[in-house]
Order: sequence, then C-alpha cells, then structure tokens
Amino acid sequence: TIRLLRRAFPFCRWCCFCCTTDAFFLLFPFFVLNMATETPAVVQRAIAKGREAARDPATSDFVFNQTMMRIKDPEKSVDFYTRVLGMKLLCVKDFPQWKFSLFFVGYADEKDMPEDEDERARWAMSIPGVLELTYNYGTESDDSFKYHSGNEDPRGFGHIGIAVPDVQKACDRFEELGVEFRKRPQDGNMSNIAFLYDPDHYWIEILPNKTIAAKQ
Repeated sequence: TIRLLRRAFPFCRWCCFCCTTDAFFLLFPFFVLNMATETPAVVQRAIAKGREAARDPATSDFVFNQTMMRIKDPEKSVDFYTRVLGMKLLCVKDFPQWKFSLFFVGYADEKDMPEDEDERARWAMSIPGVLELTYNYGTESDDSFKYHSGNEDPRGFGHIGIAVPDVQKACDRFEELGVEFRKRPQDGNMSNIAFLYDPDHYWIEILPNKTIAAKQ
C-alpha cells in the first residue's frame, strides 16, 4: 500500500516521514483536497452566463450608486472615512421622527459638489461608489451593542475595497494614525494587499491601483 501511495504522490517531500509513521494517514486527506483543482461546474456556468449576457438597453443609464452599512457611532465612523480614508461627506439626511440619520461619504472633487443642500443630495444619489452610513439614535451609548461585520458565522457581507497607488505607503500612514489592522502587507502570502478594521469592525481591503501608480 505504501508503495502505491508513493507512486500516487511522487511530489510529496514528506515521504520518509509519512511512510514510516502513521502521519501519512493523517495527512492523506490534505493531499487529496489539494489535488481537487478543477473549477466547479457552477462557477463555469456562472462565468459563461455573465460573459454571454448582452446589456439590456433599458439599463444603459443605471449606476451602481451606493452600499449601505449600519454604524454604531457616527462621530467615529464619519471621522474614519473622511480623515483616515480621505473621503468627503457628500450629504446628510436626518430623520428625527424615525430616529435615524444617513451619512453619505465617497471620493469626490470639492468643486463638483453643489453648494445647495437639495442639489447636493440629488448629485450624491447620481454618482458611483458612495457609502451610505446608517445611524440609529442611541446605539453609541450602549456598551453592549455591536453590528455583525459579516465575517463571523453566519458569514455574509465581506468587505469594501480601496485602491491606492502604494499599499505600503498607505499602510505606514494608517499605522501612524492608529488604525487597527486585520492584515498588514507583510502578513501571510499576499504581500500586495492589507485589511483594516473600521470603527464597527467592518473589513476594508487596501489593494494596489496599478493604473494610478503607473502615471506617477
């Protein structure tokens, strides 16, 4: 049996160890799992459908405008997304009758932002890449209150991504600002990305924008 297994797994560098102990039988499932490299059929079908789909002319003016995330403390969150990540506070909608407020943040040029509040709100609803931070009154005062980040069971939402010209340089600045890291660039095998935590422990991926970097 051992000879057959050695022939089946000639790439294994642990043969001497595995074949003289019971460790092989502990490691065998690992080898088998790592051999399953074929893309699942459902993934192949999804790719085919996505690439074959022609855009319906009725959707030609559709814009992916916003992602909504609930926040516990607007003072901390708005400060993080503006001062730390460099976004602008585009507009605010407050609903005291229902006890919640909406803070819309995103990357925009100051000169493009209308001065009139109503015009600014309409403009903010028309541009791509906006974060809608939803605050329900009173949550900041409850020490036991927290939102699910999506990265604990049951998992759902994962993260948002911010592309930067230089990941290491950006992370050096985040470090100076006291930002909490999930993963620094030097951690793990993927040295070209990092993950931060926002004040509610949502994950923020920091990834290289090679297009911008090439222009600098």
